[in-house]
Amino acid sequence: MTSTGDALPRVLVREFFDAALAAVDPARAVERHFGSVEQRLEREGIDRVRLVAVGKAAWPMARQAQARLGGRLVEGVVLTRHGQAPDRAAPPLEVLEGGHPLPDAGSVAGTAAVCRVLRAAEPGTLVLFLISGGGSALLVAPAGALSLEQQQQATDELLRCGAEIDEINAVRKHLSAIKGGQAARLAAPAGVLSLIVSDVIGDRLDVIASGPTAPDPSTYAEALEVLRRHRISDRVAPAVIAHLEQGAAGDLPETPGPGDPLFAAVENFLVASNTLAVEAAVEAARRSGWHAETGARDVRGEAREVGVEMARDALGRRRGSCCTVSGGETTVHVRGPGRGGRNMELALAFAMEIAGAESITLLSAGTDGSDGPTDAAGAIVDGQTVPRALARGLDPRTYLERNDSYEFFRRAGGLLITGPTNTNVMDLQILLVGREP
Repeated sequence: MTSTGDALPRVLVREFFDAALAAVDPARAVERHFGSVEQRLEREGIDRVRLVAVGKAAWPMARQAQARLGGRLVEGVVLTRHGQAPDRAAPPLEVLEGGHPLPDAGSVAGTAAVCRVLRAAEPGTLVLFLISGGGSALLVAPAGALSLEQQQQATDELLRCGAEIDEINAVRKHLSAIKGGQAARLAAPAGVLSLIVSDVIGDRLDVIASGPTAPDPSTYAEALEVLRRHRISDRVAPAVIAHLEQGAAGDLPETPGPGDPLFAAVENFLVASNTLAVEAAVEAARRSGWHAETGARDVRGEAREVGVEMARDALGRRRGSCCTVSGGETTVHVRGPGRGGRNMELALAFAMEIAGAESITLLSAGTDGSDGPTDAAGAIVDGQTVPRALARGLDPRTYLERNDSYEFFRRAGGLLITGPTNTNVMDLQILLVGREP
C-alpha cells in the first residue's frame, strides 16, 4: 500500500476500495463458513452433495466449495454473468453464463440446468446453494405462459423507473417458477444449505437474488401494487398483469412463505455483506493514518440527490481531516438518452456541488466492478473535476440531465474501471475531507 505522505487522495480512496473488495472475496467467504456445511453433512450422515451456484460471485464460490467437498460432490451447475465464467471448469461442475441486468436466452438455459440439478436431488443428499448478487436476473424460469421477452420488458421498466430492489424482486418472484423460495421446493425432499453474499440493504435473505431458498413474505397483490405505484402497469405486457391478477385472486399458488414446513430442511447463512466491506475500508484508512469512521449503512434514494446531500455534508466538515465510508445502493430515474450508472450519477452531482473546493475527494463505486450498463465501477471526483471539465468545454449539468454521466467522466477524467471483481455487496462511497494527516 502506498504510504500516506506520498499518496494523492485519489490513489488513497482507490486503495481503501481495494481493501474493501479483498474483505468480501467470495472464495474466502465460503472458506470462512464452510464449517457450517461440514457440520450439516456430519450431523445427517450425508456423503453426496449437489451444488448450485448463481450470481456474479458464483464461480469463485463454487471453485472453493468444490475444493473442500472433493469426491462428495456428485453434480453441480454454476450460472454466472457473461464474461465471468472460467475458460475451463473441473467436472462435475458445469459453468453457464446469462444476461445481467436483463435476463437473456443464456439465463433461461442456465436456469433450466439449475432446475435439473435441484429435481435430481434425492433424499439423503444435500443441495449446497451458493447465492450472490445478480442472481435475480440470472435465475429465469418464466411462470405459467409468460415469455422471456415479457420478463425482460418488465425488468427493464422496473429498473428505469427507479424502483427499490425489494420492490423489483417482489415482482420478479411472482413472475418466476424458481425465485421466492421455489428453488427449495424443487429440491425437496432433499435438504438445502445456502451460503449467501448479500447485495441488498438490510441483508434480507428473501431479497438477495430474489430469495430462491428463503421464505417469501411478499404476495401477488404486492407485486401488482409495485407496478401501479411506479405507474408502469401500462408499460408491461398485458400477460404480466393478467398473471399477477390471477395470483392475487387466489387462482395461482403463492410462493412459499414464512412458516411453510418446506423450510424445516433449509438453512441459509450470510457469509459476506456491505457492512464487512465498509469496515475493511475504514480499517485500511486508519492504518494509513487517517481518522476514519463509518457513515451511513443504508445509502439509498435518487442518486443525484444523495450526491448533493453528501457534498453539502463534506463542505461543512472541511475544518478537520477525516475519511468516511458509507454503503448502500441508490437508484436512478432514467429520463435522458445517455449512458451511466447510479454511482457515476451520484459522483457527478457531488462534483458539481463542491466545484472549486479544496481537500475533498469522493469515490463512489459498485463492488461488482460494474455501474449500470457500462465497463466502469463508478467514478472518483474532487473539487477540480468540474472546473477542469468546464475548461474543456464540457457542461456537467447537461450531462447530468441526459443521464450521461459515463460520457462526462470519459471525457473529463475520473472513471474508475476495475473490471469484474467477482463479488457484489452493493456500493461504497469513500470520502476524504481535509489534508492528509
